[in-house]
Amino acid sequence: MTSISRALCSDGFFTRPPGVHSIQQLTSSLISSKFQPLLRELKQVSLRLDISKGIKNASQRLLDLLVDSTFKFTAQPLLPSQRNFAPVDEIGPCWVRIDADRIEGEVPSDFPEGFYIRNGSNPLFGALQSTESVFGRSSETWVEGEGMLHAIRFARDADSGKWKVSYKNRYIQSDTFRIEKEKNKPCFLPAIEGDSAAILAAYFLNQLRFGKINKYISNTNVFEHSGKIYSIAENHIPQEVDIFSLETLGNWDRNGEWGRPFIAHPKKAPGSGELVIVGADAVKPYLVLGILSADGRTLKHKVDLKLERSIVCHDIGVTNMYNIILDFPITVDINRLIQGGPLMKYDKESYGRIGVMPRYGDADSVKWFEVERCCVFHIINCFENGDEVVVRGFRSLESIIPGPDHGHDKFQWFSEGFKPISKNKESSSEGLNKGLFFSRVYEWRLNMKTGNAMERYLTGCEFALEFPMMNDSFSGQHNKYGYAQVVDSIASSICAKLKYRGLAKFYFEEQSNGISEVEAEKSTDGGIKVEHHHLGDNKFCSGGTFISKRGSQEEDDGWIVVFVHDEDLNSSQVHIIDTKRFGSDPVVKITLPQRVPYGFHGTFIPRRARNET
Repeated sequence: MTSISRALCSDGFFTRPPGVHSIQQLTSSLISSKFQPLLRELKQVSLRLDISKGIKNASQRLLDLLVDSTFKFTAQPLLPSQRNFAPVDEIGPCWVRIDADRIEGEVPSDFPEGFYIRNGSNPLFGALQSTESVFGRSSETWVEGEGMLHAIRFARDADSGKWKVSYKNRYIQSDTFRIEKEKNKPCFLPAIEGDSAAILAAYFLNQLRFGKINKYISNTNVFEHSGKIYSIAENHIPQEVDIFSLETLGNWDRNGEWGRPFIAHPKKAPGSGELVIVGADAVKPYLVLGILSADGRTLKHKVDLKLERSIVCHDIGVTNMYNIILDFPITVDINRLIQGGPLMKYDKESYGRIGVMPRYGDADSVKWFEVERCCVFHIINCFENGDEVVVRGFRSLESIIPGPDHGHDKFQWFSEGFKPISKNKESSSEGLNKGLFFSRVYEWRLNMKTGNAMERYLTGCEFALEFPMMNDSFSGQHNKYGYAQVVDSIASSICAKLKYRGLAKFYFEEQSNGISEVEAEKSTDGGIKVEHHHLGDNKFCSGGTFISKRGSQEEDDGWIVVFVHDEDLNSSQVHIIDTKRFGSDPVVKITLPQRVPYGFHGTFIPRRARNET
């Protein structure tokens, strides 16, 4: 024994029981004699916890058995024309250096160092899933594959000054991704498209098994705020991503302050750098707007916009003074689902309106403008012009999301919707939806003084457009130029999925009159000049983004960077296109080490002023 223990025992402080010869034995004896009642109670608590845990585990196993025996998962097939929508595997843990012989042309000297990164749907188990059960059928929609990032790193060698170009891809490892990855099989029952009973059963069982009604797909967009990078789809909050490893760092939950889904296209307010966000939900409050501080640490404003219906809100706009809210009739209605209808639907009989809201306003401060009913997923830009607020975006007559009502032939429905529309005509014979997804550049001029709304097409019927790009330095302010991907209506109709055959540059302040057919096409309204960049036969693009030339102040002085896939060679590239010579060949074509499936939105993240690790 130590001197202290001996002293404690010798001076009568402790009466040493017979047979106890050490402090360890004394301690054990005291515990066993003095604290037996407490030990017995602790053992009972532990036993109760073990029983509770055992019941929980047994209940989980029972639920898993119920789902496995009741629901049959099947992979949704792809046609040969759809093969580049098929998912790919992660290429590996490291960036793959692209050799010089796979780079045609030279990366410009004034191109910024950084990361071109694009998000997209990449189903974890090789294909989107459907289920059959006693409740009916439910299916994942074409936008529901797990998110995968594809990134190109542009870096200069410190010694030689030569460009080093590398490629990497990686899944967004959301909470639900990890669940299915661990179980190594599809687990979440599809819960958007299908028979109402099957969808309701999916909600109930997904919630019971996983505490979530649906998967967090995080496959739509990538954005930066306050030096941090996030992946997002609007059914969940963003996931933070390490740009150097593409590792998912966790949910950006704002310490629980936000507490709802997060829009796929948040916008930075001009001047302040604050981030304007919106979150839609199927229950009240249906739409909430928030403003995050420029440093990302504070939720400075949060307000219920008090909408009367739940809508799919994919994009918003900002100007110097206002937030722009789109309230168009792609509705989410649980009561409609319970009564046997679709959960999500484009409501042809409902209304459309645009709200103009002071930056820190509330629901009562929103000035609503009734406009023609239509579908708008993406805004190109918004700005103030005297008494008017100008909003430009892509307008179509109906929505491709989520898909047809149950009972329709899905392939035919999509195929008809992607077909070209006739000049001066936006509808076809009764019973068909020919060309209803044909999206054109549209302008709304909202007069804040009179309350009047003027609206018109800026492009015609010769080509459909989507996925806008612009110089983000002019976001929310008057801009002269914009860019978009050009839909190949014929190829999209053949495969019943969207394919983009090239790119377009918009000259908003120049009319198309007098412009050659190669350079521009004239809308029915005598619309704006549109210049084209053609990719070539059987080549299609995705994820384009605008990058400003380093140090330039000109709005259209930069590049469009975009993923391009050659379907004849089954090979993918990245093209860098000079926007000052938009119709010319790319200045660089970079052949990638593996195929890159078609995806959604891309962005460019300038390299931070620190060493890469």
